[in-house]
Amino acid sequence: MSELTLGFLALMPIALSALLLVGLHWPAKKAMPVVLLVTALLGLFVWDMSANRVIASILQGMGITVSVLWIVFGAIFLLNTLKHTGAIAVIRQGFTQVSPDRRIQAIVIAWCFGTFIEGASGFGTPAAIAAPLLVAIGFPAVAAVLMGMMIQSTPVSFGAVGTPIVIGVNKGLDTVAIEAQLASQGWTWEQYLQLITADVAIIHAIIGTLMPLFMVMMLTRFFGKNKSWKEGLEILPFALFAGIAFTIPYALTGIFLGPEFPSLIGGLVSMAIVVSAAKKGFLTPKNHWQFPEKSQWPENWLGKLEIADNDLKVTKPMSQVVAWTPYLLVAALLVCSRVFGDFKALLNSVNIGFTDILGEAGVSTAFSPLYLPGGLLLIGALAAVMLQGSTTTRGDALSKAFKESSKTIFSAGFVLIFTIPMVRLFINSGVNMADLPSMPMSSAQMFATWFGDAFPLISPTIGALGAFIAGSNTVSNMMFSQFQYEAAVSLQLSPAIIIAAQAVGAAAGNMIAIHNVVAASATVGLLGQEGATLRKTVLPTIYYVLFAGALVMFALYGLQLTGPLG
Repeated sequence: MSELTLGFLALMPIALSALLLVGLHWPAKKAMPVVLLVTALLGLFVWDMSANRVIASILQGMGITVSVLWIVFGAIFLLNTLKHTGAIAVIRQGFTQVSPDRRIQAIVIAWCFGTFIEGASGFGTPAAIAAPLLVAIGFPAVAAVLMGMMIQSTPVSFGAVGTPIVIGVNKGLDTVAIEAQLASQGWTWEQYLQLITADVAIIHAIIGTLMPLFMVMMLTRFFGKNKSWKEGLEILPFALFAGIAFTIPYALTGIFLGPEFPSLIGGLVSMAIVVSAAKKGFLTPKNHWQFPEKSQWPENWLGKLEIADNDLKVTKPMSQVVAWTPYLLVAALLVCSRVFGDFKALLNSVNIGFTDILGEAGVSTAFSPLYLPGGLLLIGALAAVMLQGSTTTRGDALSKAFKESSKTIFSAGFVLIFTIPMVRLFINSGVNMADLPSMPMSSAQMFATWFGDAFPLISPTIGALGAFIAGSNTVSNMMFSQFQYEAAVSLQLSPAIIIAAQAVGAAAGNMIAIHNVVAASATVGLLGQEGATLRKTVLPTIYYVLFAGALVMFALYGLQLTGPLG
């Protein structure tokens, strides 16, 4: 079978997903079972995977689904708890005091707060936290999901305290062989990884500075009364200011400190600077942009997570600090659990794991309820009722929150139980009796053959393709880093810059990752409109990968940047 034919067959599940979700407007609950079936048939009859490995991969995907649903449940449960303690009313009032302009609220919550949460946790948590919070302060559910998905771009490469670089790139490269080559040139592996980190930070900083502007333009175009891009451009000075407030400390941290803290520090700095500036009206437009009256919202804007007017009544006097304490506690716990080894080990001590499922080597899954963000979000909910509720209302608040949150999880679970097993089949297809490269690698090799010397232009797109499939920057880096390295060496280009392009593209691909869209939609009770969200998020994704590819081409062929091994 030719490389071209194999590449096209490998892309079939991706093309089918796009056709059904985006082209035919199928809901994910109908589309993803079909895509899973097609992927399984390809694995069995083209890649010649054993039936045992196919079944093991599906079981592995179901195990991972439990972890994703746990995070989603925790995010919804915390928000519903805050609704019943009255904290949401206080938080909403606080954002109105920062600015009544919905564009500024989106930047503060999604961009500033979301990038910090990404730095602490990653794995879709920012959208799971930001989307319901935006709904709580009056955003349409569809708009909240869109904002939540768009922040899963610039900060993602350094999300979860640098996991996509520290684990994804490290585990995706043949470090033993590369280290030996580096030693002959007087470099260490640590220095080389730091070079990749610096390249990733610089590329992201250049592209990501415009993301807050892109976010508000999407908001005003798709959810404004006038459907206007121009109303988004009105906030250009403030949006650029917010972008720079994150990307400058982010880039400097990546260049000088390493991959663990760029998004964390960038998020913290931007929150402090941008909120203060917004309160003082610095660079903000005089007119305050709002959504149309809620009575005019189309039905497809609304999710099942609703914050009614009676939910916005403050049941007892409460300061902004007390209202925000549960979220601040969750953020602190996320940071501590990823930075401090002893605390991380303590949380991971409660673990349900399955290694080598059905005897298939490397096909494993684990569920750590305390270490995953879902467990920490539940701790935040318990803290909320203790701090914000009275003795007589605590049990009632928890009971109502649990009942409301559980309803949403069942519908999301049905979709994800097909989506994530499809992802695992795709990735695990590299072990087969036909001696073929995995489906992701087959598609990547086809692109490399097509583009030749222009390969750097498409390198970020390959990274985005991996994230679209896997819903993870880390997994995309593990799948494609070695391939990107070998392509760079064959073209006599700097492998560090090409691997950085892979990492940047993989971050951007999170904006269109199907199971991330499903999970974010589930937090606001908005299922069945995944295709509508993907049709919007594909725009910033295209911007990101094309801009990144152009920057990499300019760096390699224009500036003729080189490095070790290049």
